[in-house]
Amino acid sequence: AQPEAAGEAPGPGHEDFRPRIVPYFRDPNKPYKKVLRTRYIQTELGFHERLFVAVLTSKATLNTLAVAVNKTVAHHFPRLLYFTGLRSAKVPHGMVLVAHGDERPIWLMYETMSYIHQHFGSDYDWFYIMQDDTYTQAEQVKALVTHLSINQDVYLGRAEEFIGGDEQARYCHGGFGYLVSRSLLLKLQPHLDSCRNEILSVRPDEWLGRCIIDFLGIPCVSQLQGQHYHTYELAKNTEPEKEEEEEFQAALAVHPVSDMTLMYRLHKQFSRIQLDRAYQEIQELQMQIRNLTALTPAGEAGTTWPVGINAPFLPKSRFEVISWDYFTEQHLFSCPDGSPKCELSGASKADVSEILESALEQLNRRYQPLLRFSKRQLLNGYRRFDPTRGMEYMLDLLLEAVTQKGHSHVLAKRVSLVRPLSKVEIIPMPYVTEATRVQLVLPLTVQDLDYVANFLDMFAMNTLDTHDNALLTLLFVYHPYDAQRVGQVDVFSGVKAMVGELEKRYADVKIPWISVKTEVPSQVKLMDIVSKKHPVDTLFFLASVWTEINMEFLNRCRMNAISNWQVFFPVHFQEFNPALVYRGEQTASSSTDFLRDGHFDRHSFAEACFYNSDYMTARTKLAADILDRDEVLESMEVFDVFLHYSGLHLFRAVEPGLVQKYALRSCNPRLSEELYHRCVLSNLEGLASRSHLAMALFEQEQANST
Repeated sequence: AQPEAAGEAPGPGHEDFRPRIVPYFRDPNKPYKKVLRTRYIQTELGFHERLFVAVLTSKATLNTLAVAVNKTVAHHFPRLLYFTGLRSAKVPHGMVLVAHGDERPIWLMYETMSYIHQHFGSDYDWFYIMQDDTYTQAEQVKALVTHLSINQDVYLGRAEEFIGGDEQARYCHGGFGYLVSRSLLLKLQPHLDSCRNEILSVRPDEWLGRCIIDFLGIPCVSQLQGQHYHTYELAKNTEPEKEEEEEFQAALAVHPVSDMTLMYRLHKQFSRIQLDRAYQEIQELQMQIRNLTALTPAGEAGTTWPVGINAPFLPKSRFEVISWDYFTEQHLFSCPDGSPKCELSGASKADVSEILESALEQLNRRYQPLLRFSKRQLLNGYRRFDPTRGMEYMLDLLLEAVTQKGHSHVLAKRVSLVRPLSKVEIIPMPYVTEATRVQLVLPLTVQDLDYVANFLDMFAMNTLDTHDNALLTLLFVYHPYDAQRVGQVDVFSGVKAMVGELEKRYADVKIPWISVKTEVPSQVKLMDIVSKKHPVDTLFFLASVWTEINMEFLNRCRMNAISNWQVFFPVHFQEFNPALVYRGEQTASSSTDFLRDGHFDRHSFAEACFYNSDYMTARTKLAADILDRDEVLESMEVFDVFLHYSGLHLFRAVEPGLVQKYALRSCNPRLSEELYHRCVLSNLEGLASRSHLAMALFEQEQANST
């Protein structure tokens, strides 16, 4: 072949991998069609999940060994299903079981492979098949598949010779588990029926191995791409705690496991082995960090404590200083309710007890056998949460130190401890979309009439004009006196006229309203009325008259409220009183001042996103608890109903998409003391910031002095 001359275009054997921009072209003769994009880029690019695990179980072991597998290793795998030949089997708690209805071993294997291909063949790259009498090191298996190429047909496990066969081909022993790649599963599927009819075998793992070899020509291997599939065969009456062989410690799978107790003992032993390896690796990494830090310009002084943990947060101003909370063994001097002193209990008490125990353990580990320490008293305790590294503690301990000769001495010693932040995990959540219709519910009282016009204007502009999938229901709350005079003077006539104008402007829009007569507008009682008039699958957004609706927040409402899983209580941003903040100056309107002159109102629970079915379930439990004492509802909000009677996740988060203009709320004294106090605090904290209030007081004193 002649070399190409310089400057010539590459030949067919030379691909040019330089990127090039493909210009967008739309045929003007064809109608425009909106392109629907997937929500996640992973879906659009066709990415697959990494590993699917199938556990073969039986009638005799479903409630014993299968349960032991579920309690030891199942939660380490991203997806695990149990397969059995039982018909209508009773499923133990926390397990997902697929029953094929035929207990013949070969038939069970055939049905399992077909089921995996049909339901998960396009979603996962690797498929791990194991028996319930196998103990598997889940983390090791997950690490194994990350080092294997998905482009090859893989049949990996403990290679065994066929019974009575002298050929070189091997099958993977089912007792030790085996790994099958997605590409091999796709190629195998068309031949499963032929294998079932033509191949005779007693063992299901032999049958599958023969099927793969006969139709695909791929034997089982125990080593591939530099990765070894280590296994260990347990002898009878084996004691896992005494197994120190390297083969045992390196095993990915151990077989046979005869009972549940042995499964738990194996899990404990392998967990201890992994923990020891982790501690050893941490020590080696810390030594490397010390050696490398000594070579930096800062020298050994640049080493942080503990080695390998982020350095403490350095505040840039006094406002960023993280304060320490003082505690003793009995009391905490920084309480959630704002009181100066409260009893140490619950999680805080367990935290302090664990820290004291850990401090003594570390001291004895460092100074034994020369000294042995015992705690007499905690003199002072301090703790703070540093978001860059974790929870920090300082303890002043009164200790009794005993020497090897039995001499004792009492001394005070200060120790510092850090509970570092662990690995961040993504909590799996049900899949939701932004196409759900949102039903807005707006309760209105006479005091809210001045703000209704702005609410309806924002609703029309941000939802009706944009054709967002949202509806509105108004709830008119009449005082008994106003309800008697509604025939002569309707206090909500102006609002009804505005609604009529909106319905004329938008012909396909209907805004219904519900009239309620009550002296105490309890949020729960009002929601009871609305709930009964809507389907159970309705997604409610409980709004307030000061809420400015926008599409950004409605989408977050759809994403954060998950039926039978989670409810969403956003914390809106409350703007300060402009008379105090600007004091006659022009209001700032640039984008750089967004969310500046205000605060997130943590005292308000007026806005909420939840499904009607979840509310009805929680409300039923509440009704059974309070019986006929309806007056209890006046002291509760919807938030309290979900908090105490639902068992769902309550997602409470700041919401920059909900911005409310300043308004002095009217606090109903007929409500409970807690709700009234919360309303008053919301009004007071919503006046202005401390600096603005200080400036206003200063100017007032200056004016009075002159």
